[in-house]
Amino acid sequence: MSVLQQKLEWRYATKKMDPAKAVPQDKVDRIVEAVRLAPTSSGLQPFELIVVSSKSVREQIKPMAYGQEQVTDGSHLLVFAAWDNYTADRINQNFDYSNAQRGGSTEAGDNYRKMLLANYPTRDAQVNFEHAARQAYIGLGFALVAAAFEEVDATPMEGFNPKALDELLNLSARGLRSVAIMPLGYREADKDWLVNLKKVRTPREQFVTEVK
Repeated sequence: MSVLQQKLEWRYATKKMDPAKAVPQDKVDRIVEAVRLAPTSSGLQPFELIVVSSKSVREQIKPMAYGQEQVTDGSHLLVFAAWDNYTADRINQNFDYSNAQRGGSTEAGDNYRKMLLANYPTRDAQVNFEHAARQAYIGLGFALVAAAFEEVDATPMEGFNPKALDELLNLSARGLRSVAIMPLGYREADKDWLVNLKKVRTPREQFVTEVK
């Protein structure tokens, strides 16, 4: 079994985190960096990551997450917030930054930019948001794997009121909508009913179809 597989076997959706244990900043930074490096459609990175370490802010978020204790028992809360729409400005900003980092544009890159500008901004805003949200979930997956690799407990959550959270964090004013949250912390094993249960997943022969 590989090291990565061992880490993934170790992780689970932690139900009870120890409020006395904080995740070291260097581990948080590496998890955040994994999210930043996650792939996204057309490389647009149409989401942002909000890292909430403030206990008082997380106390305000907790009722928005239906009282889930991990929000406050963990030491950090990651909020994945997708673009509310694809706009020409956002697309151009992305390409301009990439060109500056790479030392100039290319004909292929310019043509790809034109294609995106001709198609994305003309679509319905909700369609674009849903597409951006799916990219944010790629980042969520990377965060979960990175947390497991760091042996930091994490719990992905959709069970929260996004409109209330958006208002609290002033996300709407930034053209963002929250789509998922993920507390980071350390399990309090003697108080978590899930910790010692066997990890159960669909058997490979039922889950994987190989086309050769």
